[in-house]
Amino acid sequence: MKRKRNIKHVLAAYEDSFAIEKKDSREEHIESLRAKSLAGYRVKTIKSGEILEIEAYPFWEVPQGLRKKKSESSQAQKNLNDKNTKKHVTRLINANFRNYVDIWLTYTYPQGKMPVDFEQAKKDMTNLIRRMRDWLKKQEQYKGFKLKYIYVTEHTRDGNKVRSHHHMVTNFPDRDVAEKLWNCGGRTQSRRLQSDDFGFEGMARYITKEKGSKTMKRYTPSRNLKQPTVTVADKKLTRRRAEKIAKDEVSAHEIFEKWHKNYQFKDMQVKFSDFVSGAYLYVRMKRIDSITKERRKLDDEDDQHY
Repeated sequence: MKRKRNIKHVLAAYEDSFAIEKKDSREEHIESLRAKSLAGYRVKTIKSGEILEIEAYPFWEVPQGLRKKKSESSQAQKNLNDKNTKKHVTRLINANFRNYVDIWLTYTYPQGKMPVDFEQAKKDMTNLIRRMRDWLKKQEQYKGFKLKYIYVTEHTRDGNKVRSHHHMVTNFPDRDVAEKLWNCGGRTQSRRLQSDDFGFEGMARYITKEKGSKTMKRYTPSRNLKQPTVTVADKKLTRRRAEKIAKDEVSAHEIFEKWHKNYQFKDMQVKFSDFVSGAYLYVRMKRIDSITKERRKLDDEDDQHY
């Protein structure tokens, strides 16, 4: 019996289950924060480069479930997959690439020379990466250089009309050469990575943005990318503390900055559900030393204008 009481029931798609984000709806959901079935909160911490994310979500003493029509479940699963792809790509880029050093490239094709299908477009990128590696091997100063990349290939066929292009984030050390190695015609555009309060999230979301049903889009990472660091704790956040955070009765940024002393609180989302009790808390923070470095960089750039 004791073992049964210790079983934690957690929704697999916990974030997707808590969809109500309106601030004026909090009073309507206060009672759900005190439900007897609510056993506690699981805290997942994800570190990727300079960015730290915290997801706190409930577990219950009894199983929870959301009933949906088959068509709704299918669409909900697609939306969840798209959301998870954006998160994963963002975290990979944050964990592996450097601000003001590494580059973001866009490769396009000229009209009349579009790849016939998605597989041909992918092959063009495979060949580009091979040329990048061949170039690096010939450069004495880059002996032993480990090429990192993540690229997104987008290919659209609408009747006879075909559009295709690629976005690549890479640590390739020569921006000009990275542009010249593209031999499929079209235009190339490159820029240095520049992070904001949330790392490279804005750029990652842009290159993974959803398209229509006639578009194929996939991302391909190099095998040597570091994965985000994920930790999970079930006793870090009490029910009472979670309730106070959700009700704005305590300072969330003071709590989370106390937990993570080298990070600065950036924002928080609080979401509720019409189907299950509790609340979902999502917090984003950024490492303090990286913020200082960025301010120095901006100050140096400003000084150059005088």
